[in-house]
Amino acid sequence: MSNTQLTWFKSSYSGTAGDNCVEVAVTEQAIHVRDSKDLTRPPFAVGREGWSRFIGFVTEA
Repeated sequence: MSNTQLTWFKSSYSGTAGDNCVEVAVTEQAIHVRDSKDLTRPPFAVGREGWSRFIGFVTEA
């Protein structure tokens, strides 16, 4: 799946200016992550299990 076919969204915690954000796109296989400030950089993908562990870690902090 190409980056243009993914549906990207920003966190509800993102500022109203729209800068300094991380965007994610969810597919059945993975969570894709990109830097909204630099769309020329390729996004990376994390498996669903890895993403769940990451979210669990950051919500405990």
